[in-house]
Amino acid sequence: MSHNTCRKAPVLAAVTCPGVPDFLTVEEAAALLRVNRKTLYASIRLGQMPGVVRIGKSLRVHRDALIGSPLGQGGPALKEKQS
Repeated sequence: MSHNTCRKAPVLAAVTCPGVPDFLTVEEAAALLRVNRKTLYASIRLGQMPGVVRIGKSLRVHRDALIGSPLGQGGPALKEKQS
């Protein structure tokens, strides 16, 4: 029986396995960043999320932009003003 390392978790597979699309849904990106989906939508609306592409009514987030995203790096809360 062969073990497929890409079967651990769908979101984790999107980061580590070749052949997975470069663009993730908001739900996949939120799971990858370990934030609530609504938090990610708010971050996108405020322009704090890089790598977001709108296709019609759908939003997609570039996988490589998530790596350097400030959203998971202890930045200010969404409603806090930066000084």
